[in-house]
Amino acid sequence: MWYALAGAAAGVVNGFFGGGGGQVLVPLLAGRCGLDQRKAFATSVAVIAPLCALSAVIYWFRGQLDLALALPYLAGGLAGGFVGGRVFKKLSMVWLRRGFALLILYGGVRALL
Repeated sequence: MWYALAGAAAGVVNGFFGGGGGQVLVPLLAGRCGLDQRKAFATSVAVIAPLCALSAVIYWFRGQLDLALALPYLAGGLAGGFVGGRVFKKLSMVWLRRGFALLILYGGVRALL
């Protein structure tokens, strides 16, 4: 039950804001669903990828997506994802949690300003 609710929460956040579902999903996977932190991060990526694809298709059909503008970001994102995935297994959980917390804090501050 918690797994489905965590996925639904991530989907709603992704749908509303065009991203950010992982910021909801990681704490739910770790806290409520009992995954260790590293597995929660990795599982979140596996869940968020199709949710992002679905959101992008919906935005595209509504005429709210500029694919030409998105392509350079996609190329950079693919490279960054590759590097991040390689570095992920080498970082301690303390630094991963701190980095995640800073990312959430940064997003919150940017949203308020």
